[in-house]
Amino acid sequence: MRNVLDKNQDKADDIRQLLKQNQVVMFNFISSPGAGKTSLLELLCENLAPEYNIGIIEGDAYTDRDARRLIKYNLPIIQINTEGGCHLDSNSISGALAEFDLNKLDVVFVENVGNLICPTAFDLGENYCIALTSTTEGDDKPTKYPMLFRKADSIILNKIDLIPYTNFNINSFKADLQKLGVNIPLFEISCMQQAGINNVLDWFKVIIESK
Repeated sequence: MRNVLDKNQDKADDIRQLLKQNQVVMFNFISSPGAGKTSLLELLCENLAPEYNIGIIEGDAYTDRDARRLIKYNLPIIQINTEGGCHLDSNSISGALAEFDLNKLDVVFVENVGNLICPTAFDLGENYCIALTSTTEGDDKPTKYPMLFRKADSIILNKIDLIPYTNFNINSFKADLQKLGVNIPLFEISCMQQAGINNVLDWFKVIIESK
């Protein structure tokens, strides 16, 4: 396992250098299945594509359903199917990036395979890791999956409109993050209602502009 991670890290470092040379910023979205990664990407593409050149890498175990949801934005999309694997790795990302014309891109969004454990261990060469979780999953995710929240550069809490119909406790969620020593931006949003999206968009714009 250590050899696998070392090789993955070497390739991730190469990717990060490649992105720097081409002035491209890459975001890695990690969440459990159904938290809303693709829904968030739809909103990001809709609002950011008029200003920035976006490439998308879609990771999934078997299907291309998420990628097909994003075709309408007419952006370059590379599909990676892991054939049952629980995460993307830097080697697969390197191959996907080779299919882009990086000189024509400002940003790459990577939708990782739905999983809160395995993707956290594999650096993809991304500049920013986004931990996406939703209220319907419960408020205990920071405690149960601390590696993700410690690795993340921002946290996006989706489906806040459903809090009245769940037992999600926002105060407990924030307290657990504090116990982990996590001090990064936390965005409370609803993709379906588009609540809180402007704050997320502003955060992405600041990063893309400063690359």
